[in-house]
Amino acid sequence: MGKYRIRVATGDSLLAGSSNPVQLWLVGEHGEKDLGKILRPIRIREVQLEVEVSLYLGRLLLVKLRKHKSLVGFDWFCKWIAVQGPGTQGEAFFPCYRWVQGNEIICLPEGKGWARTVRDDPQNQFKKHREKELEERRKVYRWGFWKEGLILPIAGNTQWDLPRNERFLEDKDLDFSLSLAKVLKDLALKGSLDLTNSVRRLEDFNKVFPQGKTPLAERVRNCWKDDALFGYQFLNGANPMLLRRSTSLPSRLLLPPEMEDLKTQLEKELQTGSLFEADFSLLDGVKPNVIIFKQQYVAAPLVMLKLQPDGRLLPMVIQLQPPRNGCPPPVLFLPSDPPMAWLLAKTWVRSSDFQLHQLQSHLLRGHLIAEVISVATMRSLPSLHPIYKLLIPHFRYTMEINVLARSNLVSKWGIFDLVVSTGSGGHVDILQRATAGLTYRSFCPPDDLADHALRLWGVISRYVEKMVSLFYKSDGAVKDDPELQAWCREITETGLQGAQDRGFPISLESRAQLCHFITMCIFTCTGQHASTHQGQLDWYSWIPNGPCTMQKPPPISKDVTEKDIVDSLPSLHQARTQKTFIKFLGRRQPVMVALGHHKENYFSDPGPQAVLKQFQEELAALDKEIEVRNAGLDLPYEYLRPSMVENSVTI
Repeated sequence: MGKYRIRVATGDSLLAGSSNPVQLWLVGEHGEKDLGKILRPIRIREVQLEVEVSLYLGRLLLVKLRKHKSLVGFDWFCKWIAVQGPGTQGEAFFPCYRWVQGNEIICLPEGKGWARTVRDDPQNQFKKHREKELEERRKVYRWGFWKEGLILPIAGNTQWDLPRNERFLEDKDLDFSLSLAKVLKDLALKGSLDLTNSVRRLEDFNKVFPQGKTPLAERVRNCWKDDALFGYQFLNGANPMLLRRSTSLPSRLLLPPEMEDLKTQLEKELQTGSLFEADFSLLDGVKPNVIIFKQQYVAAPLVMLKLQPDGRLLPMVIQLQPPRNGCPPPVLFLPSDPPMAWLLAKTWVRSSDFQLHQLQSHLLRGHLIAEVISVATMRSLPSLHPIYKLLIPHFRYTMEINVLARSNLVSKWGIFDLVVSTGSGGHVDILQRATAGLTYRSFCPPDDLADHALRLWGVISRYVEKMVSLFYKSDGAVKDDPELQAWCREITETGLQGAQDRGFPISLESRAQLCHFITMCIFTCTGQHASTHQGQLDWYSWIPNGPCTMQKPPPISKDVTEKDIVDSLPSLHQARTQKTFIKFLGRRQPVMVALGHHKENYFSDPGPQAVLKQFQEELAALDKEIEVRNAGLDLPYEYLRPSMVENSVTI
């Protein structure tokens, strides 16, 4: 018995409040008290209430709430509820951060000291709550189906089909809608004129070069023909995922007898460990698009590069197509070739890189994998679970942006079908091939080539290890957590469609394995996506450096003129469409949340809060270190700078 002081926080957006009455219950170790319809969360961001309770509840376990409809139902976004009174040992905090809809009863577990696993609840005080919450979630968060041979998405064809909690909030929705309307209006006005104009010179692409260009985009426009910039992009460009150190000369590289000197050079670089390759074999045999009755073309190049002592990565030879039985050996293009022939070969590589970047590196490995992790988490981990609390900030807006991508970019009559050489089915073929080759190892930078990512991966890994150590004191605690094991299986067996044969775990046997897996999840939703998303405006604004399509077949001779290059590149209309969407999607988001700086407070315990603060401090130190390093670089690399990395996949 006694007096309770209750604070209720409503979301910050204009439409977060509701005029509907809200009923509250306090649930303690010794009983439950219905406080009645004491709350109307209209517009005030924080409401304070005081109530007398005749029953001694003991330590508070839950706050239950239910919004009642009047004539009209208005959803309410509840941030949190805090309660102070007998048995609360200070102020008990109940995080929510979701919409309260309809007449459903929502149960909010106490957040301070109650981020716990099943094993940490020996008296089963939360057993029914956990089971009911997951049962209800699985009804709302259902696996869908997009294309055969691909990993599973959330069910729903439009953003309106998604759970309300996965939809854009007002500020994000307004920015996205208004910005998209503006670019579509500009495209309609200027793009119609492009249909009557043709590109006659490379300089004509200046007509679609964006006014709000970045300094690096300007540098690309001026230096795109340079071999050093061509090689630089494989490590530091929009798609740093393809380059590999050679362990032998590729079998598909056919060197004729008259190129014995080149073979000697390649073998020398191989012996010293300075030979690298970029192989686009994934594109071999992909059916190219037909755009406005005009055939487009796709190539599957192989590029061999050498790492110079000064750090430059320079191309040595380009083979645009794999060898085929019964056909003459493919032409090999060399830096010593006539300038236009060598430039056309490099331009073909850049177009092929555009295809794999957008589909394999960006869409599949960033967006779609993040969606699998988020859906599996919502289906398998209750809100009380510490790993749920750790991961949930990294799923913000991911499901809606992915639904928009599937319904507008890679859908029938979407952007890929309209202007990209791998549209109209080729893009699905590429995604299917890339999905079949997804390995767990490739998502963990310490085991791969992506040296840029090592520092950021390390900071995230230390953060995860400290958080996990607060809740799992032994390997046995990991193995004995049924919710955690179900979550792991849901990701690998269901979402990834049986990826255990490619190294993804179906169970977690130790704290070290758990930490590695969670680090992979967070890095995929943050650094992995940032490394392939943020460079688009820099590297693709100048269309010849990343053409969305090629309108002539790959060259089979070295008799090449500038006109041959121009005729191969996208039309002015295709180029403007590419520029428009690259600018829209590649711009910095005004509602961007930087890595580790989410406002939602899912952990109210001093321990997890201290770990998060230390994580933020390490990120700030790394950010400053990168800023100092970049000041001395000719071409600064910022895509994995923590202040530039978004906390989730939102665009």
